[in-house]
Amino acid sequence: MAPPRAPAFLFGLGLGGFIDGIVLHQVLQWHHLLTGDNGGEPSDTVAGLEANTLADGFFHLATWVLVVLAMILTVSAWRAGRLAPPWRFHWGLVLAGWGAFNVVEGLVDHQLLGIHHVRDDLGAPLGWDLGFLAFGALLVAAGVALSRSAGRAAPLPGSAR
Repeated sequence: MAPPRAPAFLFGLGLGGFIDGIVLHQVLQWHHLLTGDNGGEPSDTVAGLEANTLADGFFHLATWVLVVLAMILTVSAWRAGRLAPPWRFHWGLVLAGWGAFNVVEGLVDHQLLGIHHVRDDLGAPLGWDLGFLAFGALLVAAGVALSRSAGRAAPLPGSAR
C-alpha cells in the first residue's frame, strides 16, 4: 500500500500560507490581504489597517486549519501503519504544496481578482507578481522531482516485499 500524499501536501499548503502571511504581510509589510487595486482597503488609514488586519487574521486561521488537517491525516496514517516514506517523499510533497499555494494565490489573488499584489507598497509592479509565480512553479517542480526521486516508498512494517 502506497503512503498517503495528502498530509505532506496539505502541510505545504498551510506552511506556504503561513510564510506568505507572516513574512510578506507582517514582517516586510509589503501587502495585506485586501490592499489591491480593485477597490481594496488602504494600508495607510486606521480603518484600512483594521479591515486588513481582520482579513489577514482570517487568512492565518485558514492556513492554520490546513496544518491541523494535515496533522490529523498524518497521525491517522501513522496509526494505520501507512506512514513510512523516505524523507525525500515527504519533503518533496511539502515543497510541492507550498509551491501550489504560491501558484494558486498568485494567479487568483494577484492576477484574476487583484485583491493584492506582492508589492502593493511599490504600486504593484507586475515583475514581483511574476517572480512570485515563478518561485511557486519552481517549488512545485522541485518538490515533485524530490518526491519522485524517493522511488517506491520504503516497505511498511509488516508488509511483504
